[in-house]
Amino acid sequence: MKQRRIFGEVLVIESIVAAGVFVIVLALLGYALIRRRAGRQVTASRRAERPRLEGYYVGVLAVFAVLLVAWTAWQNHREHRAAERPPVRIDVSSFQWCWAFGYPQAPHHRRVSGTCRGEDLPTLLVPTGRAVQLRLTSRDVIHSLWVPHLRYKMDVFPDHVNTFTFTLDHEGRWMGKCAEFCGLRHRAMHFWIKAVSPGEYDRWLQGGQGAAA
Repeated sequence: MKQRRIFGEVLVIESIVAAGVFVIVLALLGYALIRRRAGRQVTASRRAERPRLEGYYVGVLAVFAVLLVAWTAWQNHREHRAAERPPVRIDVSSFQWCWAFGYPQAPHHRRVSGTCRGEDLPTLLVPTGRAVQLRLTSRDVIHSLWVPHLRYKMDVFPDHVNTFTFTLDHEGRWMGKCAEFCGLRHRAMHFWIKAVSPGEYDRWLQGGQGAAA
């Protein structure tokens, strides 16, 4: 998935920077310990401040911070760049203890739900290659929509709407679940998210059957 690749790229860069800082600090510490064990007499400086050295230190940290922020912002922009067409809107409603998905852009406002008992799990159907906007709210207590494989997670509150936009680049089906303890049957509050081709999605939206099976 594109978002997994972008997350991996950001993580690699941040890990390299963190590893570099760790190695430098470790090397300086080792050098100080070796000098100490060698018995060298080091005279402490009488200067209370070292403005130039401190300036270099702050400058280096500032450069690393700016680079990391800029890199992360650029990658985030790649993932969430403005779509050429309005996003597909899906209204997500959570309740004890299952999910309901509404499609307001369908001719007759399609709605998918379930009981989250046994195999009766609702399926969140989305098209590939299109921006999808989820609008999440809760009917009762706080829940949290979580799709571990896709690394999507957002809290769902009563009397409040949270939104996020994503794009899936290939077809597939993944398990989602509630990540916020919400009562007795929290452990069974699962759903499917299924990505299909735009054509299949449009046919299903117009009233066709089978795509969400």
